[in-house]
Amino acid sequence: MRRRFALPALTIAATAASLLVAVAPAAAHGYISSPPSRQANCASGAVANCGDIVYEPQSVEAPKGSTQCNGGGSRFAVLNDTSKAWPAAAAGQTVTFNWVLTARHSTSTWEYFIGGTLLASFNDGGAQPGATKSHTVSMKGFTGRQTVLARWNVADTNNAFYSCVDLNIGGGSTTTPTTPPTTAPTTAPPTTAPTTAPPASGTWKAGTTYQVGSVVTYNGISYRCRQAHTAIAGWEPPNVPALWQAV
Repeated sequence: MRRRFALPALTIAATAASLLVAVAPAAAHGYISSPPSRQANCASGAVANCGDIVYEPQSVEAPKGSTQCNGGGSRFAVLNDTSKAWPAAAAGQTVTFNWVLTARHSTSTWEYFIGGTLLASFNDGGAQPGATKSHTVSMKGFTGRQTVLARWNVADTNNAFYSCVDLNIGGGSTTTPTTPPTTAPTTAPPTTAPTTAPPASGTWKAGTTYQVGSVVTYNGISYRCRQAHTAIAGWEPPNVPALWQAV
């Protein structure tokens, strides 16, 4: 009797294991940290009332092929809200988009769109990315305020990760004015780039946006930021050497 039931038991176990593999979610998460994506602006507090995306900027996962900022899924619909005052980063005709990946997964392609126009596609051929990924993309003549949709297509699942970045291409303003100006400026725009504040320093804190060169302390050790990003729990400096270097 024992031998009679051994084979069915093994068969059931193998079937259950294969089902678990088939339905397991992709262990990949990430988003564009600079120029700040909509979820990055929510996580940093630059845009208020964003809901759960504040805590999970890396989790905008949905089936491949969507043209919506939230991937068309049931969560994070706030990312599609065009009535919110999304900051627009000043940009030229080429823009480097920097992803921060909290978990890495084999990748088919990275795609960038403005409206229905494909700006660029990068084929990774199933390779596993590192903790960060950067792409330099041509804006193909687009100017003014535009929203770039980025899709990170996972190679071995039907899902992708989505990130929308608002840009002011060819402009100096980083946000859209709430009302148009009533008079023309009396002086010409400056011919030199404005000075910037020194890099932030202090104790590392989740939710803070750090720029390249920012110096923080964590557990008594100083670290210098290697890539602009918005910090989240799990990205403590010792855990992400791609973002922080001990000094």
